[in-house]
Amino acid sequence: MPGPILYSFRRCPYAMRARLAVASAGIRVELREIVLRDKAPEFLDASPKGTVPVLITKDGQVFEESRDIIDWALAQNDPEGWRNGPPDQTRAILDDFDGPFKSALDRYKYANRYDGVDPVKARANAAAYVAGIEPQLATSPWLFGDAPRLADMAILPFVRQFAFVDKAWFDRCEWPGVHRWLEAFLASDRFQAIMNKYPKWQNGDPATYFP
Repeated sequence: MPGPILYSFRRCPYAMRARLAVASAGIRVELREIVLRDKAPEFLDASPKGTVPVLITKDGQVFEESRDIIDWALAQNDPEGWRNGPPDQTRAILDDFDGPFKSALDRYKYANRYDGVDPVKARANAAAYVAGIEPQLATSPWLFGDAPRLADMAILPFVRQFAFVDKAWFDRCEWPGVHRWLEAFLASDRFQAIMNKYPKWQNGDPATYFP
């Protein structure tokens, strides 16, 4: 069968980090851009839960979670040494940002979707996790030294999303290390390369390859 196939959505932070890992690993995938309000039947057949990213390997194995896709990609090839960061600290940061930080971010960004939510309180809850990584970034360009690691690339898309809910407020926060780290990422060729716009995929379209 063809593959690997990566079902993605350009602005989804989970899909962003999957694309970042695939690109870092130098793995060429067939990219299928999904429109979340009009999901392709083939996508739902592969993953009935209907969320991106989803990766289908050449042998038909399906990965439905972004962290599993990252692990799969880096197991194939890790030329930048993303996995060289301290494993316990990396896991703790990812658990924090995938769990309570993301929950607070959703309630800040999409407060109207939740009953009785105070978006300002939700913002403060999310901000506590960003403030928590400031000491590391105040003295180092990346979380674990002079080069990006898995922890950086896995959480930067979510910090980006948090920042742009109210960029003026975010810019006023006294996090010089976080600001420099995020701006360096946003200005990088790496980020630009994963943010190309693709048309909605449907069965029968010519294959689009990434990277």
